[in-house]
Amino acid sequence: MDYVSTRGSAPVLGFDDVLLAGLARDGGLYLPREWPHFSPAEIRAMRGLSYPELAARVMRPFMAGSVAEPELSRLCAESYAGFTHPAVAPLRQIGADQWVLELFHGPTLAFKDYALQLVGRLFDHVLTHRGERVTIVGATSGDTGSAAIESCRDRSAVDILILHPKGRVSEVQRRQMTTVLSSNVSNLAVEGTFDDCQDLVKSLFADSAFRDEVRLSAVNSINWARVMAQIVYYFSAALSLGAPDRPVGFSVPTGNFGNIFAGYCARLMGLPIQRLVVGSNTNDILTRFFESGVMQSGVVVPTLSPSMDIQVSSNFERLMSLVLNGDGALVTDLMTGFRQTGTMALPQGAWESMRPLFSAYRFDDAETLATMRWLKRETGETLDPHSAIGIAAGFRAVLEPGLPMVALATAHPAKFPDAVEQATGTRPGLPPHLANLFERPERMETVANDAGAVKDAVRTFVGRGRA
Repeated sequence: MDYVSTRGSAPVLGFDDVLLAGLARDGGLYLPREWPHFSPAEIRAMRGLSYPELAARVMRPFMAGSVAEPELSRLCAESYAGFTHPAVAPLRQIGADQWVLELFHGPTLAFKDYALQLVGRLFDHVLTHRGERVTIVGATSGDTGSAAIESCRDRSAVDILILHPKGRVSEVQRRQMTTVLSSNVSNLAVEGTFDDCQDLVKSLFADSAFRDEVRLSAVNSINWARVMAQIVYYFSAALSLGAPDRPVGFSVPTGNFGNIFAGYCARLMGLPIQRLVVGSNTNDILTRFFESGVMQSGVVVPTLSPSMDIQVSSNFERLMSLVLNGDGALVTDLMTGFRQTGTMALPQGAWESMRPLFSAYRFDDAETLATMRWLKRETGETLDPHSAIGIAAGFRAVLEPGLPMVALATAHPAKFPDAVEQATGTRPGLPPHLANLFERPERMETVANDAGAVKDAVRTFVGRGRA
């Protein structure tokens, strides 16, 4: 399988090199040159597979020529062995046509585990085979960091350093990162927003000399392997609800657009997804885009759903590339203009082509709390604020009667205990393996919102680990 950059001027790479590269050399994001497509009969044949078996079946075409089928099956089995629910990604019904897909049964209690437990093992597999070592630098709005650290801690071929916005993640999210004291793990608290952290990471990748010096790689959703592994739970949920013989809709709390883009990929592969619903908080850049066709960034507003406190949704570039038929020059011009002005208008036809599939809705903190309160009272479900936004967006979307709407529950309520207690009056407890989280010592460094300072911190960390 060959991969091409959304901006059209980076080298075409195979899967192994895309995994290790993360961001393309031209600043774009990698996509498959051709999309694998499953027929209805092939999708029906997936019914009854366990989650690891389904994962291997769905992802196999993307790794053709890179990871042998028996090895992929082994990696998938190992990746999901530690999840705490036997279904791995169970569905719960909360209304006549409303369902919740629970994606918080992994080791760090967030949907990021479903991709990163595999991605960490893929890194180890490829690098060990090559006899190489890389430095992973990533930015997190809360959950990616802990999931990435958990998947990469103590691995012999990987050093990992994660940037998070200081004071803008929950205490549970921060401690899940900063209490991992493995020698190949480091955390930087950046004096800025998640968008600042994301820009810093991209600036490191844009510096070719630095990138080569420290063998830079990425686990953010800019890395195609992250998106690839997230496609699986869309197949899992849709199959449980009758696919391919029954269409389905998905509602996704959305910040960086990677999670919902995986649903779009599943549709390209033949899954009968009839609607994709974006749930936004007050940082509603995506909702405003789907309403108007114009993407305009603003000031990041702190909310009760901090993982969505984003004004630059990196993975949207992948969708944009596909609806613009892979016109790399146009994508480059649009993204360059967006970075310079904070505003981007897609060609009218491209925006119109998205509207039958995508809809988007925004919810402020008061509406989020009200949804959490209602869910607890009416269904008995205790959900975190991000998941509540996904459910609220799904209920607000106008659907055909009988079309199942699956809302993605992206984090365990215990990751946001203050918001849950404010909404429901009950403070959720951490599961046993994290019960002493608040007693563990922390290790992190605070840095300025400055690329030079971050580069210095990376060099010091890498030098210490490889001395």
